[in-house]
Amino acid sequence: MRAVPGARKSACEGTADGRLKVRLAAPAVDNKANKALEQFVASALGMRRNRVRLVSGHTSRLKKLIVESDVEPSWGLLGTCGKEQPSTP
Repeated sequence: MRAVPGARKSACEGTADGRLKVRLAAPAVDNKANKALEQFVASALGMRRNRVRLVSGHTSRLKKLIVESDVEPSWGLLGTCGKEQPSTP
């Protein structure tokens, strides 16, 4: 995952170099952007924040997260988070 802190609002930006790119409204100060990333991913997957944990990349833009869940998360939600889904009639 590629995180870009300091954006106007948090949102998915598609992929870059095969990684999901996420813009975060939080600044890269005092671990705020890392916590915001965990919250953003958890929210996009419909999970509690304590189920998503940053395991590497604490000071880098390239991050690795662990998602703990009893059932397989809907990973497709990450690729579309922040975007409206087309409604079906």
